[in-house]
Amino acid sequence: MMVSMQETVQTQKTVLVVGAGPAGLMAAEGICAAGHQVHVYDAKPSACRKFLLAGVGGMNITHSEAYPEFIQRYYDKADWLDISMSQFNADALCEWIHELGIETFVGTSGRVFPKDMKAAPLLRNWLKRLRDAGVQFHMRHKMIGLSSNEVIFDHVGESVIAQADAVVLAMGGASWPKLGSDGAWLPVLTEKGIDVAPLQSANCGFYSKWSDHLKTKFAGSPLKDVAFSFTLENGGVVSKKGECIVTQDGMEGSLIYAFSKYLRDGINDSGQSSLLMDLLPLKSEEQVIKKLRNTKPKESFSKYLKRTLGISGVKTVLLYESFPKNAFQTPEALARCLKAVPVSFYKTKPIDEVISSAGGVCENSVDEKLMLKAMPGVFCAGEMLDWEAPTGGYLLTACFATGRLAAKGVDEYLA
Repeated sequence: MMVSMQETVQTQKTVLVVGAGPAGLMAAEGICAAGHQVHVYDAKPSACRKFLLAGVGGMNITHSEAYPEFIQRYYDKADWLDISMSQFNADALCEWIHELGIETFVGTSGRVFPKDMKAAPLLRNWLKRLRDAGVQFHMRHKMIGLSSNEVIFDHVGESVIAQADAVVLAMGGASWPKLGSDGAWLPVLTEKGIDVAPLQSANCGFYSKWSDHLKTKFAGSPLKDVAFSFTLENGGVVSKKGECIVTQDGMEGSLIYAFSKYLRDGINDSGQSSLLMDLLPLKSEEQVIKKLRNTKPKESFSKYLKRTLGISGVKTVLLYESFPKNAFQTPEALARCLKAVPVSFYKTKPIDEVISSAGGVCENSVDEKLMLKAMPGVFCAGEMLDWEAPTGGYLLTACFATGRLAAKGVDEYLA
């Protein structure tokens, strides 16, 4: 049966999307494709500012890891995220990018990048497609109030009220607040009785109590070819190899970020958390012992370590920071220390200095299509939701996928 133009106009609804990041724009695209009028609002002068900055060093868009392993990167929220991710996984995301005229490739680590490694061309093509489809953008609008059918914005000091048939909230978490994700939406939702987990640092560095010697002589030193391990409450052990940086007050870098959820949760529980560092992950304890037995008379300890195992600089200092000297009396004892150096941390780096945030709108506050149970017609997507993931493309993939799911939820709600 043919649908008349008059019927199409009558069924078209107006939807507001608050937040012009990846989750918001993906929601806008899906809602527009369903035939509704979409207005995107954002507090900043331009869209996807955090997305663009993340792409300066090479835009890691997703990961090629097999889906059963991929979905487990979302920790205890894996089952919840599976609802959206199974409908728009890494392969679907890559296909979507290709439709925008952007080629991709898989790096040696399994991460997926645009061919030119840049975020700007992808965003430029995407925004053009959205505008051509009729999506309207309203920048410098910061949400200050909300109901089921209207949103109140502050626009250059003046209040603006926008009404709609449905609303999608996609304002990010609280990391990189200068780019727009400042968590200012949290009190607006909690006032409505919506359950929101506190926003916390994720993919972050940590503070540790170093000696003055380490602070003054070795701050900024890279830790390469090491492995960290963390023992979970259930007795399982998480181990990863990589590199990071010893700072004046703790550690930063990709390897430490990979343990941020475990360390942060430990600090929340007891005020401190620790992991074990293997300074020689490519050698077994027996191989280390064999090397250490090659002693020379009157040789200093530092020269002995450097000659036999190549251990020097900040690695030697961290060994001294963690053990008393009498712990190194035999090759066997020293080998055990080298393979398991305890490093303790007492606080995360501030949320405005970290890559992403944990916390947000709780799973029990939304239905399976991400609509707020307490506010029918209002949906949430992206990092506003209470989940976290490591770097490597997992963060962006979940933002895109939840935006896509929210769009489907809006269309069903309006129908």
